[in-house]
Amino acid sequence: MSAPKKYHFDVTMSCSGCSGAVERVLKKLDGVDSYDVSLEKQSVDVVTSQPYETVYNTIAKTGKKINGGQEVTA
Repeated sequence: MSAPKKYHFDVTMSCSGCSGAVERVLKKLDGVDSYDVSLEKQSVDVVTSQPYETVYNTIAKTGKKINGGQEVTA
């Protein structure tokens, strides 16, 4: 596995059920060190050794609209 990377996604979430759905899929994804799902900021931050596309597709599986995403460099 490669070194952990941090990704930031702008995700449209309208309720705590929406953010909860995103949290549940990230919790099940192997290689996730940490995540922060913010309903208030409409954002999801993930620290993981998984590639960007894998994390993006995992969040997309919840049916939430992803408005943008990027790898965050320290």
